[in-house]
Amino acid sequence: MEKPSFQVREYEGPLDLILALISQHQLDIYDINISDLLTQYMAYIKTLEEHQLEVASEFLEMASRLVYIKTASLLPRHEKEEDPRAELTGQLLEYQSCKAAAEMLRLRDQGWAVFTRAPLPLEIDPTYRRRHPVEELVSSYWSAIGKGRRRLPPQDAVFSPLVTKPVVSVSSRIFHLLRRFYKKSTMRLQAVWEESRDRSELVATFLAVLELVKAKRVHLTEDDAEMVFVGRGRKAP
Repeated sequence: MEKPSFQVREYEGPLDLILALISQHQLDIYDINISDLLTQYMAYIKTLEEHQLEVASEFLEMASRLVYIKTASLLPRHEKEEDPRAELTGQLLEYQSCKAAAEMLRLRDQGWAVFTRAPLPLEIDPTYRRRHPVEELVSSYWSAIGKGRRRLPPQDAVFSPLVTKPVVSVSSRIFHLLRRFYKKSTMRLQAVWEESRDRSELVATFLAVLELVKAKRVHLTEDDAEMVFVGRGRKAP
């Protein structure tokens, strides 16, 4: 038997591959030598793996089926038992007939392109002749106006609360409290909170008090009601 040699190509399925191997190596489809066919089949799968190509599961399933048929053919068989190759032979003959019919239909379909002609040029009339009802025109007009309004940029009044609202910094509140402490060494916390005009200023004032306490510039009384300024030679109690 000659060594299997073939190029890697795409087959529609394992039956297509087996028919190609039978035709190439001149095997008898009615009396298949399973041993030779299995060797050629596994050589093709090995060639796919050497080229780092993905082997479909149906090809691997057919390989296990050929191994089973080869194993069954080596065992002793009674006269009434069916040849394990019979089912595979029937499938191959049926697939071969369908493949031949498909090829015949493909060749017949090619004849339709022989008698076609190029499309004739058509004269195009650009005149618009449709007459629209008045209600449809009015509806289209109001729809176009609404789309135009939606495309207008938003007014300044929408962004003014976000843009014009001042943001109070913590450092400015620290300087403000220090100036007040230089005039008066103690200050009630409640008075500090009450003089904050908005939330931003209140948060900045609270953080400023924490920073002053952390820097030991201000000392809180035991009841946390007053702040005592530590400066001008004073020491924290």
